[in-house]
Order: sequence, then structure tokens, then C-alpha cells
Amino acid sequence: MKALTLSEQACPCGKVSASKKPLAFAACCARYLTDFQNTPAPDAESLMRSRYSAFVMKRSDYVLATWHASTRPASVSTDDQAKWLGLEVRRHTVMDADNAQLEFVARYRISGRGARIHELSRFVRDAGRWYYLDGEPR
Repeated sequence: MKALTLSEQACPCGKVSASKKPLAFAACCARYLTDFQNTPAPDAESLMRSRYSAFVMKRSDYVLATWHASTRPASVSTDDQAKWLGLEVRRHTVMDADNAQLEFVARYRISGRGARIHELSRFVRDAGRWYYLDGEPR
């Protein structure tokens, strides 16, 4: 049996179609990660999911590029030891046309030990593009 290419594999973010089938990476987050300049995420949830996929793929450049300039750190590292296990978006609240919040849980494993990030994140749309602003641990 032929191995699936990265584009054909299920997207790391775990998004599913209306028929509950996992979306392929190419049909989900790949377009944002591969063409950031011309293909911005259309909403805060898509941005959140693509940022998770960027962590899985160790794309710190994308994580930084999608972080709002007002709160962006000088650098961000992706832990080479982390094995990302899944993302659960628990809530997506649109505050207004340019502000949204998402509550999520991201699970991962380091050296055989399970861990998770549970956060209420704020997103802002600036000049027509969504950015991660900040987050509050839960």
C-alpha cells in the first residue's frame, strides 16, 4: 500500500468535514502555512488550528508571523522532544468583527509523560488578517 504524502495525511489540527471525516492537511492548514503572505486564515479558529499545526511541524516562523506585533515575543521555540497528540477546540466566541476568543486543549507527550495546554486565547483582526494576541491558562 502506498504511503500518504504529507498533503494527503489528516491535518494535525484534527478538523473534520461535515461527514465527520478528518480533513487532509492540504484541504485544511497547509494553505495558511505554505502561503502566509497571500492566504491568511479566514477566522480566529482557522488561525488557532493552523498555529497548532505549525507547532506540530516545528514551524516557529509561522507561529511568530501570526502573533500580533503588540504582544509578539522576540523568538519562540518548538520543543523537538514534544510529540503532539491532539487539539480540542472547546469554544469559539466571536466578540465583534475584529475580536474573538477560543478555548482549547492541546495534548502532547515529552519523554513518555503526558501534558496539556488548556488556554483561553484572544485573537484580533488587524488590517484584514487574524492574529493571536494573548492567552490565559485554564
